[in-house]
Amino acid sequence: MHTILEVKQLHVHFPTSGKVVRAVDGVDISITQSETLAIIGESGSGKSVLGLALLGLLPANCTATGTVRYRGADLLRLSESELEMIRGSKIAWVPQNPAGAMNPSMTIGAQIGEPISLHVEKNRSIVRKKVLELLQFIRITPPEERIDSYPYSFSGGMLQRSLVAMGIAGLPELLIADEPTKGIDIMNRQAVSSLLRIVREKGITLLVITHDLSFARNLADRIAVMYSGRIMEIREKKSFFKGALHPYARGMLRSLPENGLHPIAGRTRETDKYDGGCRFRFRCTYAGEKCRVEPPLIPLPDGAAVRCWLYD
Repeated sequence: MHTILEVKQLHVHFPTSGKVVRAVDGVDISITQSETLAIIGESGSGKSVLGLALLGLLPANCTATGTVRYRGADLLRLSESELEMIRGSKIAWVPQNPAGAMNPSMTIGAQIGEPISLHVEKNRSIVRKKVLELLQFIRITPPEERIDSYPYSFSGGMLQRSLVAMGIAGLPELLIADEPTKGIDIMNRQAVSSLLRIVREKGITLLVITHDLSFARNLADRIAVMYSGRIMEIREKKSFFKGALHPYARGMLRSLPENGLHPIAGRTRETDKYDGGCRFRFRCTYAGEKCRVEPPLIPLPDGAAVRCWLYD
């Protein structure tokens, strides 16, 4: 399988009140065709900012540098009109908070049909037929009744599945889903997980941003652990959950219910206070003098990589 998206030294900085918040600070990741990569980490680690940066959806008061290469084009260098040709048709975005992401004044059918009419088909009757098929696909039935409903009449789980339908409506090659299970109950989380597995079987590559470790375990092929704007570990899913390498990643696994719900001690330092050392060292039981210098992302023989001096 070939690489369809390659990110190198991506930095996203927000200037605020005389300081600079380094939300994403030198991220390197790549995604191969038809795989599912899950980016996991605590709230505030920079996961969602990373996803927004890939499609140029960041606010105007920030700076994004580095390269985001998709099929030979650097997305960070494209104009807004050029990006509009890619969003939805080549790379689609599924935002978190479905209630806030939906337009309350438009029907569900109109919102799902919009990317189809923009990128696939102009004929209104054909667009409506495709929307009905998508509603059936995401198990919102009967589609003939639901297509003209407004978002207020849908549950949180139904809205989340509708956002996935909007994401795949334009037949993208890559789907980026930001916290797709946030704020929905366990039954709807399972439904979203099953839906994304079916989407993957259709050949769509998935980049999933989540703090839900169980969801990542059920869906991903590879795991990338993000902390304080940096990737700390990248590893094949089975190996990761069998035994994570980075101390932060180990702490995340110990926080799972089956492992005793042990919280990670301490709090994440604000990125504007970064002093050049390992970003996790103030919470790490293995921290030593060497950790005053930040380690690189160290490649390992099995194709994994970890940012920790324990593996140097």
